[in-house]
Amino acid sequence: MDNGAENYRRFLAGDETGLDEILHDYKDGLIFYINTIVGNIYDAEDIAIDTFALLGIKKPKDKNKSSFKTWLYTIGRNLAIDHLRKNKKKAEIPLDEVAELSDDKDEMLMAYVKTEQNVMLHKSMERLKAEYRQILWLIYFEGLSYKQASVIMKKSVNATEVLASRARKELKAQLEREGFEYEGL
Repeated sequence: MDNGAENYRRFLAGDETGLDEILHDYKDGLIFYINTIVGNIYDAEDIAIDTFALLGIKKPKDKNKSSFKTWLYTIGRNLAIDHLRKNKKKAEIPLDEVAELSDDKDEMLMAYVKTEQNVMLHKSMERLKAEYRQILWLIYFEGLSYKQASVIMKKSVNATEVLASRARKELKAQLEREGFEYEGL
């Protein structure tokens, strides 16, 4: 049993610190993963809060079909998709067009990745299709297996592997157009 599952089990048994530890361990990664779906760091933060609130209030049962992290990210993904459906008709200013918000987002990314190379990689990833961003984030930044990522993205393992391959090729091409070579792709 992983730490997240153990902490959640403790929380369900009445130990409030279990949820605090889950929040501490998974908050940043969940926010940045949700950002790959909604494309707005502030909405991603709100959706991540909703994800943790759902755990704290509704206390859904983890059926242990996958790791706790996979289960948690699946909940976050579903809430992000619901958010996109509800806000589809609202006109929003893209984050990149608002200088102040873009600066805040860049500061958060800089603090999270801490190197110029990774910042460039993140910026290139923002230009990818949403599905490509999601798969690359799950596999490379969150360290999930193809099987775990396939559960979150609701695809077969084979389709997930093909998607990851296409996403890597597109990211590599984009980085090369910008004059950057990343050996890890």
